[in-house]
Amino acid sequence: MPTPATREHLLDYFGRNTFNDAVMQERLPKDIYKRLQATIKKGARLEQDVANAVAHAMKEWAVSRGVTHFTHWFQPMTGLTAEKHDAFLDIDQNGRPMERFSGAMLIQGEPDASSFPSGGMRSTFEARGYTMWDPSSPAFIMENDKGGILCIPTVFISYNGEALDKKAPLLRSMKALEQAAARMLKLFGRGEQHVTTTLGPEQEYFLIDLDYYNKRPDLILAGRTLIGAEPPKGQQMEDHYFGSIKERVLNFMQDAEYELYKLGVPAKTRHNEVAPHQFEIAPIFSEANVAADRNQLVMEVLKRVAQRNGLALLLHEKPFAGINGSGKHLNWSIVDGEGHNLLDPGQTPSENVQFLMFLVAVLEGVYRYADLLRASIASAGNDHRLGANEAPPAIMSVFLGSTLSTILDSIESGNGGKVNEQKIIDLGIAKLPQILQDNTDRNRTSPFAFTGNKFEFRALGSASSISTPATMLNGAVAMALTHMADDLEKALAEGQDFNDACFTVLKKYIAHNKPVRFEGNGYSEEWLREAEKRGLPNLKDTPAALEVFTAPKNQTMLTQTGIFSKEEITSRYNTKLERYCNTLGIEYEMLLSMTRTYVAPAAIKYQNGLIKSIQGLKELGDAVSNAALAPQIGLLKQVSSEIGALLTANEDLAQLADKVKTLEDEQKKAEFIAARVIPVMNRVRQHCDSLEELLPDDLWPLPKYRELLFIM
Repeated sequence: MPTPATREHLLDYFGRNTFNDAVMQERLPKDIYKRLQATIKKGARLEQDVANAVAHAMKEWAVSRGVTHFTHWFQPMTGLTAEKHDAFLDIDQNGRPMERFSGAMLIQGEPDASSFPSGGMRSTFEARGYTMWDPSSPAFIMENDKGGILCIPTVFISYNGEALDKKAPLLRSMKALEQAAARMLKLFGRGEQHVTTTLGPEQEYFLIDLDYYNKRPDLILAGRTLIGAEPPKGQQMEDHYFGSIKERVLNFMQDAEYELYKLGVPAKTRHNEVAPHQFEIAPIFSEANVAADRNQLVMEVLKRVAQRNGLALLLHEKPFAGINGSGKHLNWSIVDGEGHNLLDPGQTPSENVQFLMFLVAVLEGVYRYADLLRASIASAGNDHRLGANEAPPAIMSVFLGSTLSTILDSIESGNGGKVNEQKIIDLGIAKLPQILQDNTDRNRTSPFAFTGNKFEFRALGSASSISTPATMLNGAVAMALTHMADDLEKALAEGQDFNDACFTVLKKYIAHNKPVRFEGNGYSEEWLREAEKRGLPNLKDTPAALEVFTAPKNQTMLTQTGIFSKEEITSRYNTKLERYCNTLGIEYEMLLSMTRTYVAPAAIKYQNGLIKSIQGLKELGDAVSNAALAPQIGLLKQVSSEIGALLTANEDLAQLADKVKTLEDEQKKAEFIAARVIPVMNRVRQHCDSLEELLPDDLWPLPKYRELLFIM
């Protein structure tokens, strides 16, 4: 790995390991390049001769960079990535070695699908699955010391065509939103438009020393500390956020950025986060499916580079108790074919009416499908954060800022009449860009906030794929735009002029989705009561949230937009439930093991030492007063009491774990774990943490928080 001082200029190596547009223009015949771009940008059919030419050029490019194998790189419903490596090597009919990579091999692969989650869509013995090339996301080379692997981004589908991954639904949702947005733009006289969604995920993570990580079995298997007493210092001094970055961490960040830049990932921002040893990396926005691929790459590269630097990277949403966990703010916007952000106010009154139409469509989508958006971010890890005064609450609401809220209220309360340019100016819409420039506050308690020309979905967990939340959001807004376009066309057909018709539609939907707008403190008890009055769903944990996948209104939206079939919706529900139960199962089994093999033996050893010490003092007779003995006897009683309480709680947890095994219904199992098992896990932890604070350092068998969070 070259040092920063010896590396080339960033622009000389950025995208070096991607089969990007510049490489395609250089290596493909002009006609082939033009036809491929029609496939990427307009969805034109990919012809076999184009696929063959691209495959040949891609192979030659990869081989010239020392690559010997290729893989169809896909994102199954595990939330991770998957790959099966195949060599370019083949043997011709004369037994001579050759390198081969055809268009058919580029377009389609056939990994064994039997061991990937399907949520009940197929039986285990039905093993066949297909990967299909996504030409809109660049292929890339993942380097290692022995060469590199050509990774081809793909979707993953079953033999019958059902989506078995997170990417295929995302691509479908992008198409649904494009069609709905293009229809609305056509009503504004914009003609045929290619519309896409852009995403910019802000990735948070923790770094700890690898030696300490390897001594914590809970971190290794569960991704978070299941026990651990809080140290005297946490984040209360507020001295880590945006603080000076430690040299070891900065070296890691620079190494990671070097790898990401070669992969064409435009990492833009890096900084310390609020909690000790917590950090953030954020990229420049890109098209939704490319952004999703890049975020998966970011997480993979960060993990690998961290280990190379003697560090462990933690992506769990709550690896440590008592300090902030990690999230992933997802910045979302819509861009037309001319590169104009449709959530960016324009320079004329008519452009700003268009902006308001799209803004209100987003509000409508979030309001109608708030429960589905909540379900899209549900996980065992994220349950630790939502509503815990460090992340937005589990109630989906939208923050707009006072300026936009006032404008929407004015439209809602308008008394009708002709909507001319002067009326638009009077509403404060004409100069919206200048007004909004410095008037979009950052309400940290809002799960969904407008920040000037985009929305920031702040409730995602740090370990999650961004594909599912983006898919649900795209679908929700697509459906809202469809309803609003229907109403606009109806108003125009009834003889209203265009501005009047727009404001008729805006007024209707502003009034309808007003309950989802909230400008206050999302952490307050008052908001919980107010949200209930407004009828907003408050799905406090994952089992409650996931049930909404089966709600008729949600199934209708997802099927009508073509994002999922009913079977695919059910599979997501089943897969997420199973993942929740399995995640908690690993945690409580790990906690039982750590209590029995680490904490209890250490505590009993200390207890025995205290008994021996007290007995020895008593044998000295009058030389040791009762007053001198009393504190040690008190300590012994305290330690013995905690040991007894710990063993009792551990036995209770073991019995509940056995009970879980008897539950066949996955929803009931998840609800049982949330309601009965987790509280007892917390009891076990409480006694473990109390014993940690009582035992001498040399007897405590695990690295403590002060080491994990303050030594690097």
